[in-house]
Amino acid sequence: MRQPDEDERLMRRALALAQIAAGRGETPVGAVVVQAGKVIGEGHERTREGLDPSAHAEVEAIRNACQCLQTLDLSACSLYTTVEPCVLCGYAVRRTRITRVIYGVPAGQAGAVTSKYTVLTDADVIGWSAPPIVRAGILANDCLEMLRRSVRRG
Repeated sequence: MRQPDEDERLMRRALALAQIAAGRGETPVGAVVVQAGKVIGEGHERTREGLDPSAHAEVEAIRNACQCLQTLDLSACSLYTTVEPCVLCGYAVRRTRITRVIYGVPAGQAGAVTSKYTVLTDADVIGWSAPPIVRAGILANDCLEMLRRSVRRG
């Protein structure tokens, strides 16, 4: 398991990507996919920019990582994201078999961990790989403040 310092370092990269999204008028969410300590995929929210409702930060990072590795199997990877993956992103995590998810703050009603739609952690779905290990609350104050600043500007 990675050391907390490593989780914080990688979450800071996700926060930097969230800042890019905020600067473009998007919801400030950033995500990175990591394999063996190396970032292999990055993404930030782009739904408004691309007029694409699936262009969430996590999906963008996962797409980027799949292209980097030329596979849909990301079972040796971790996902870092400033906000808990939503149901859409939770499905993408499970589909690609990411084994660890680290996030800053909960997503509320759409969260794939903390809502009633536990797509990310449900072990009873037939045909899916095992749920990833989930670690919440990494740099939560920084992630929450990023969201609050965005709301104040919006």
